[in-house]
Amino acid sequence: MTVFEAKLSKYADLAVQIGVNVQPGQILVVNAPILAADFVRLITAKAYAIGASLVKVNWSDASITRQQFEHAAPEVFTEPPTWYAGEMTEFAEKGAAILNVIAEDPDALKGIDPVRISNYQKVRGAALTKYREMQMSDKVSWSIVAVPCQAWADKVFPNVPAEERISKLWEAIFHTVRLDREDPVAAWQEHLDTLEQ
Repeated sequence: MTVFEAKLSKYADLAVQIGVNVQPGQILVVNAPILAADFVRLITAKAYAIGASLVKVNWSDASITRQQFEHAAPEVFTEPPTWYAGEMTEFAEKGAAILNVIAEDPDALKGIDPVRISNYQKVRGAALTKYREMQMSDKVSWSIVAVPCQAWADKVFPNVPAEERISKLWEAIFHTVRLDREDPVAAWQEHLDTLEQ
């Protein structure tokens, strides 16, 4: 196992054990971009090793999302996604943990009609009201973890050679989440205990 693979494994441990604190018999829902597939596979393995009853992954793809915003019929952006809201609410009611893996291109929707984006956000937000209320009142264990993508790394490290930018962003993420500690899970638990006190 390379040093990077070892750190990635520890990062997945953090996401599962500290980020959403998966418990034996609990469902884990992972919302993730397809470019994070390798990391999501690690998360899935870690969750099942802890005893998760099910790991449900909802995949997304920035290119497909952009195509939707560019070409889909206008009514798509004003019809609430009740099917998705229903699924997320049902999982929340079952006590599922929700992990969102982000790997955002800051310019993914640059040039898209802002009305489409605004309509989409409004109807999606309204449809997810019940789920969001459960999430914000801590009735749902949820967290967000980040995975670098080239466009994001390019924005953060424009003065670094292009082929080194993703590695540089991984280093920044690993440092931020305390992966430079001997036992990152224990370091986070100690930090959380300190905050609670």
